[in-house]
Amino acid sequence: MPNMPDKPDTWVLVLAWLSQHAPAFYAAGFAISISALRIIYGGGTRKAAFFESLLCGCITLSMLSGLELIGIPPSAAGLLGGMVGLLGVDKVRAFADRVTGFKLPGRSSE
Repeated sequence: MPNMPDKPDTWVLVLAWLSQHAPAFYAAGFAISISALRIIYGGGTRKAAFFESLLCGCITLSMLSGLELIGIPPSAAGLLGGMVGLLGVDKVRAFADRVTGFKLPGRSSE
């Protein structure tokens, strides 16, 4: 079985890909760590900390794709990750519900 050091091109490609996507990894990691620490500090269980952190990381990654569309540079990814991790899933969801409820009013049952 060939070893990876025999294939330096593979390492170059992997490191180039990682350097291109470093802000996304940094932001998701930041959101995960802040949300886990917030849950643990508040007296939550490990299960709650794990799932909340995972959800915060996923929300951060999904929000990163829209940063450039609204004119925010990718270097602000850490700020976004920190905010999502600090607010948590429930407050981000409440904010999204408030924004979509304002822009897209619900249908009334008539």
